[in-house]
Amino acid sequence: MFRYKMRFVIASALISLLLALSIVPAKTWHLEKGQDWKAVSDKGEDKYLSAVAEIKKLVDTGKCQAVRESFEQLKKDFPEIAGPDLEAFIKAELLFCEGEFTKAVRSYGKFLDEFPGSELYEAALGRQFAIGTAFLAGQKIPVLGVFKMRGYSHGKKIMERISDRAGEVPIGKKAALAIAKSHEKRGKFNEAYHQWSQVSSRWPTGRMGKDALLAMGRCKHAAYKGERYDSSNLISAKSYYEDFKLRYSKDAEKFEIDKRLELINEQIAYKRFSTGEYYQKTGSEQPANLYYQMVVDNWPNSTAAKMARAAISDKKPGGKEEKKWQESVIEKLEELFL
Repeated sequence: MFRYKMRFVIASALISLLLALSIVPAKTWHLEKGQDWKAVSDKGEDKYLSAVAEIKKLVDTGKCQAVRESFEQLKKDFPEIAGPDLEAFIKAELLFCEGEFTKAVRSYGKFLDEFPGSELYEAALGRQFAIGTAFLAGQKIPVLGVFKMRGYSHGKKIMERISDRAGEVPIGKKAALAIAKSHEKRGKFNEAYHQWSQVSSRWPTGRMGKDALLAMGRCKHAAYKGERYDSSNLISAKSYYEDFKLRYSKDAEKFEIDKRLELINEQIAYKRFSTGEYYQKTGSEQPANLYYQMVVDNWPNSTAAKMARAAISDKKPGGKEEKKWQESVIEKLEELFL
């Protein structure tokens, strides 16, 4: 009997404790600069963050005066929360609202340095990312107060700082990718390759690693300028595609890796054939033959191999080269005796 009474007492005590905890409002704590910790209810903080979100919407629509008024009202409504971090954030927001993007970036950067624990930290990073994206897309910036130039390099620096600051946070990864994609979109394939290689080194596995490996092959391939130029980019592209096929065999067909490799092999073969043609035109028969035979041996099914076989055949006894020589001799003899 005593045992059951104890169970009842314990159960009653637990219920009373839970009811008491449910009555006490949950609290968070806010530290104002140079002051003591102050308790803030979750409900009050939610309203505060909601009010900040409304100010951000006003910024997005360019209503700068409304932003100032809303900010002043926010400080009156939430004096226990609104601290120096909000002051610094709104200062940057006003610059952003007024279109002073370069100044805004610096102001957001100062905020991020001084208030790494602020609730507005991610919002500031997002603003910097938006400005960096605009610059990478070709947004112009004033130079010496007179000229304007595309802000590509400025956007790159912004994204680099975001990536370094955010690290493994998604926006940090997005910033690193934005730089690579911007270079590639503008045909800056060597710069794009360099950025993709940095992404690959930093995130070698997962989706990031796979995309970077494919992109490095793509950029090296796109950087090849033709048979008159060095073929090292083709060789590199081939190695990256082969590595991709080995590591991500299930995705090889989706990204047409075999077709890419076939095209590269054709280009390499034609590059070697063109070198043979060059030696032939300069009268260097032996090196020309070596290159023609190299094409036939290494890329037997290529279009260049067919051309190389024809060139070799023409040089054999009875071939086109010998017939041309015979015809030229006959012409000279006719000139002498007729």
